[in-house]
Amino acid sequence: TRSGDDGKTNLGTKDRLSKSHLRIETLGTLDELNSSLGLVLAHGPANQAITLALKQVQQDLFDAGGELCPPHRQAITAEKIARLDLHITEWNASLPPLKEFILPGGNLKAASCHLARTICRRAERCLVALHESEAVNSDVLRYLNRLSDLLFIAARMLARETGSKEELWEHSRPLS
Repeated sequence: TRSGDDGKTNLGTKDRLSKSHLRIETLGTLDELNSSLGLVLAHGPANQAITLALKQVQQDLFDAGGELCPPHRQAITAEKIARLDLHITEWNASLPPLKEFILPGGNLKAASCHLARTICRRAERCLVALHESEAVNSDVLRYLNRLSDLLFIAARMLARETGSKEELWEHSRPLS
């Protein structure tokens, strides 16, 4: 459309924001997160619960983006956070407890999910920075925080689909 050639964009209003504005950075990072979840899903997780949950999260992320655009309707609610909490509790119960940090990886599905988790953390940091300068629905902050937990657990489950062993961080390993 060429309307952004000047480095500005609009959010459905006549007002134009710089593409470097924190609100635009946050929206772009949410979009990147959503795309990374599409990558996880494209690898075809065998676990139907993960597939369904991630597809719902993709819908939720569009809702979250909508909250950051005028007219700023609240779409992320305590109920959506509770749904993530339920998945976290159920999925985590199927995994052995962690005694060390694990290295991201395992297989393509798990590694893609770890990448989505780190993008989620960046989206959360962007949203916190935006919230420090403008009012943002605190449920969106809580949602992203829970989502990164969910993605970590999902990555562990996806690694197990192919029998991949979790690589533990060797913190006491001498430098060479």
